[in-house]
Amino acid sequence: YPGNYGMIPQTYLSRENGGDGDPLDVLVIGPAVERESILACEVIGILLLRDRGEQDDKLIAIGENSPIQDVHSIEELDTNYFGASAIIETWFSNYKGPGKMESLGWGSRDTALFILDKARVEYQISKH
Repeated sequence: YPGNYGMIPQTYLSRENGGDGDPLDVLVIGPAVERESILACEVIGILLLRDRGEQDDKLIAIGENSPIQDVHSIEELDTNYFGASAIIETWFSNYKGPGKMESLGWGSRDTALFILDKARVEYQISKH
């Protein structure tokens, strides 16, 4: 993975609402950490993906110990680290094999935070 890949606890995207029935995925850019670590990070955007027709978006975040903490959006990532978003998009478009993932492009930080809030609400609803 081109970063620390995991999920955001206490989130859920139901199939009924277009999700994949799992917690929201996140890629945290920064130094590698042990599996099952909980990281403090800042969300900078979202890669909008479909996994065999189901929404399977990936939040993109910068870890608190990342050497690129000056990045606060996908646009800044592209400007300051040319090619980084293309590497991430290429990876996630192909990591499950040919034709399984479809990239729908990038969403802004605001879009990412909206989807994160939606996934937190769905988690709360699913637990009641």
